[in-house]
Amino acid sequence: MDQEVVRFRDRVDAGQKLAARLEKYKNQDAVVYALPRGGVPVAKEIARRLQCPLDLVIIRKIGHPGNPEYALGAITENGWLVVDEEDLAKVDKDWFEAEKNKQLQEAKRRRELYLKGKEPVSAAGKIAILVDDGIATGSTMLVAVKKIKQENPKKVVVAVAVSPKETARRFEGEVDEFVAATIPDIFWGAIGYYYDDFTQVSDEEVMAMLQSE
Repeated sequence: MDQEVVRFRDRVDAGQKLAARLEKYKNQDAVVYALPRGGVPVAKEIARRLQCPLDLVIIRKIGHPGNPEYALGAITENGWLVVDEEDLAKVDKDWFEAEKNKQLQEAKRRRELYLKGKEPVSAAGKIAILVDDGIATGSTMLVAVKKIKQENPKKVVVAVAVSPKETARRFEGEVDEFVAATIPDIFWGAIGYYYDDFTQVSDEEVMAMLQSE
């Protein structure tokens, strides 16, 4: 794992650095899946370099009612749910069902908004490369991995710009390959710290990037 801390000008720069580490998958039967919104500009650079299709895996966090930043779990656009059972037992069941359905509908809304009814690209029998602009705990990416595994890919690769060491280790038993442009000895708690420009990506920017595919 990396010892040197790598910084990125922006998400495009991060995508270019990651693409260089994924060169062996160029012209292979691969699909790049971005976690929107921040993962899209990173993934677009990788898909361009590897000359393979770009699609989305849309995951919505289910935040704790007392602290929305704390994730009880996450849900995919097709209803695949991963939750912390201990935390779930402590919250109101009716609230959780309502919140789960709210986030499921939002995931579906984003798919329609971003891709205008375009059919998802199946990972069946392919090399699936899941991309984000960085991960901290990795819980959202883990849900994405479980969702993609349902489609029986040939191989699952997670590619992120930055990851803490302990999170990288967490994925060793979950995927065939984990690639990060930087795995710092000390993670400074926020992905944005490793970027000069970490401006939030808008829905409009995501749509423009996907439409130019």
